[in-house]
This record gives sequence, structure tokens and C-alpha cells, in this order.
Amino acid sequence: MKFNDKQRDSELAENIRTRKPVFWTNPARSEDGRMGSTWDDRPIGCEDVRAAEDRFRRFSRVLTDMFPELRDTRGAIESAVLPVPALQSHLGIPLESGRVLIKADHALPVAGSIKARGGIHEVLEFAEKQLLKSSAGTLAGIGDLSLETIRETLGKYQVAVGSTGNLGLSIGVIASALGLGATVHMSADAKRWKKDRLRKRGVQVVEHEGDYGAAVEAGRTAAAADPNCHFVDDEGSLSLFMGYSTAASELRTQLSELGIQIDADHPLFVYLPCGVGGAPGGIAFGLSHVFGPHVHCFFAEPTASPCFLLSLLDESGSNPSVYDIGLDNATEADGLAVPRASARAVEVMRSGIGGVFTVEDEALFKNLHAAAITQGIRVEPSATAAFEGPLWLTSSGPGNAYLARTGLTGSLPKATHLIWTTGGLFVPENEYQAFFERGA
Repeated sequence: MKFNDKQRDSELAENIRTRKPVFWTNPARSEDGRMGSTWDDRPIGCEDVRAAEDRFRRFSRVLTDMFPELRDTRGAIESAVLPVPALQSHLGIPLESGRVLIKADHALPVAGSIKARGGIHEVLEFAEKQLLKSSAGTLAGIGDLSLETIRETLGKYQVAVGSTGNLGLSIGVIASALGLGATVHMSADAKRWKKDRLRKRGVQVVEHEGDYGAAVEAGRTAAAADPNCHFVDDEGSLSLFMGYSTAASELRTQLSELGIQIDADHPLFVYLPCGVGGAPGGIAFGLSHVFGPHVHCFFAEPTASPCFLLSLLDESGSNPSVYDIGLDNATEADGLAVPRASARAVEVMRSGIGGVFTVEDEALFKNLHAAAITQGIRVEPSATAAFEGPLWLTSSGPGNAYLARTGLTGSLPKATHLIWTTGGLFVPENEYQAFFERGA
């Protein structure tokens, strides 16, 4: 990547190059926060979000049969919204700046991370196509099929994915439960316990010496050689993207139940950890259709891997890699260790995202420790990347300028700041203790 003349000498460019935390706000954000409306030249909109929601509903009985932990929600894969007053105080965010909540995707059932909705949705969509093709059932009757019939029909098919960890877990868990074969191509920086957990479920794990991008490319190439294998492409999958978008309707219901109003005088600021960009992008896309101009989404990336920010800053359309500006993509936030963003997600977000900020690895561990001692919340390091967001927005020069530009400075006391946590449910105790002690 080459910064343009104005960017090259800027403090922002220098701080990105030298791995200093930055907070960038998007000058191209439309007044109504409207997201892009195409994906590979295919129009996308509310109907795609609804189609994903409908697919989850069709499979709700099947999901309940496979995963007893979903019985209380009748097959819905949901996470709680948590008030966190002690954590808000610990982070130094005064009440006059608004109320801080956590959307607890770190505890999503089945897969234990934000990747559950997207990964499970894509495998369900693939399974649904094969079931309909085999005449095993009708679209309306999918939910009435027995697990035995489903597994027998799907047994000859495979799914594959390239992953740093959490997406691989979600794909492997749902694929094996449905009777599909599953192969997860994992990068060298993926955590050992995630690989072990997959293997215990009968998932084939192929380890690669390279980074996330190398694992994805290897998986894509291997899957192309097998006509019965579906490759889940984290960099370009619309099915994944729309699976994530279903979180928006869930959140609307939860905020309403908490008596929280979202409108012009009560803005919603959402902070999401970002790797390749599909998960936060899908969620932001869904939120924009639910809350319109009243939601403002900010993505959080490691200082070593700010790939989404680089793509938003790039004017050539080349979708640059972090290696292009001398960064090494070496971060403890394994789920966010991505050198190049999804070009499709970037284009959808370009006109709607509020901004991007970066976080140092040590802050991840401090935030992990803070979540535990203040609220008893147990997460993995990458899940805390977004904790810095509210303070950046309300207490920094770029943040204050954004609030002034959007006419929201006076609305802060009535604002809601929603921090999205992304993984940690299945972290082994010894691993978590090491994280906790480092944070302490």
C-alpha cells in the first residue's frame, strides 16, 4: 500500500506504521449511515437478513435436537446483553458520557464465539440445498426431518474452511453434528486448544506454517478438487455475512426489554473487534437496517494487524496487506491476526462505518483482567479489543470531532455504548489463568 501525499506525512500514518493506537473516524460516512447495497455486484438488503433469520427458524427444532443447550431458547443461538456499571467505572467512562453495556457473544452457545451465527448459518444453508436436492424434504418441512435422515443424506458431503480458530470451531461443530465431513485449515498462530477441541469432535485439522491468508488459500485450493466439498470463504462469503446480520433483530428485542430507546436523541454506539471484517461487517449491516442513522459502529483492530483500516484509507482499491507498510501481523489476538481485509466487507462498510481504532496487545490482557474482577466476565484476549472504544469516542480529539460532526455531542448522557465481546466460553482453565495473570 502507498499512502497518498496527504496521508504519508500525517500523524495517523506514522502511528499506524509504528504500532501506536489510533482512532480514525470515517469522513465518507453518509448522513443516514446507510451501508453499501451490493456484494460482488449482487444487490443486498433487508430481504437477505430476513432470509437468514428464516433459515435459522426452519432449523430450530433440528438445532435443539443436536444441542441440548439450545432448549431454553427453542433453537435460537443468542447471547445476553449485560449491564456493566463496575466495568464502566473501571474503564473511566463517566455516566454523563452514556451507559455502557456488553453484548456477550463470548458466551454464545454451541461454538462459544461471535462466529457461531455466521458459521452455523452457512453450513445450514449448504445442508438445506443438499437436502432439497435429494428430495429428503421440502423447504417448509426441513424442521420435521429426523436427525437420522439428515445425517444419512449429508454423509457424502464435506465442508472446509480456513481459520485462525473461532470460525473453524463453529464450522467444525455444526458440520460434525449434521453428519458432514469437516476439514479446518488453521494458521500457525491459532491456539493449540482450539485445534485439539476440533479433533476431539472428529474434525480434520490441517496446520499451515503461514498466516491466516495462507490457511484460507490452502483450504480453498483443496476444496476445489472435491465436487462434494463446500468451502466456507471467510473473505468473500455472503452467507456468513448474512448469518452475522441476524444479531441485529435479537439486539433490538433485548434493548426494548431493558427499556432502552434508540432514536435521534438516544444514539447507539457499537464497538466490534475486527479480523477479516465479515463478522463485524455483517452485524453492522444488520444494525443499520434495524436502527437506521441512529446506530454508529466502530471496529477495533490490533496495532499489528489494522487491515480493515488500511483498506478504508487506501484510495487505489488494491485492498492492501499490513505487510505492505512493514507491519508483521504478530498479535496475541489470534482471531484478529489477519493481514488483509475482506474487500467485499470493506466496500459495504465504506459509506456506513463510523470509524476504526487500534489496540495494543497489553491492553487486551488488562481489559480481560478488568472484565473478570469487576463483572465476573470471562473472555479471551481478542474479545476485549473493543473495550477502548467508548473512551476514544467520548474523550479524544477525533472522537469529539465525530460527535460534533454528527450533532451528537449534547446527546451523550442519553447514549448507549455497546461493547461486543467475541469469544472465550471454551478457553481451557490453564490458558485462561495465564491470560488473567498477565493482565494483572
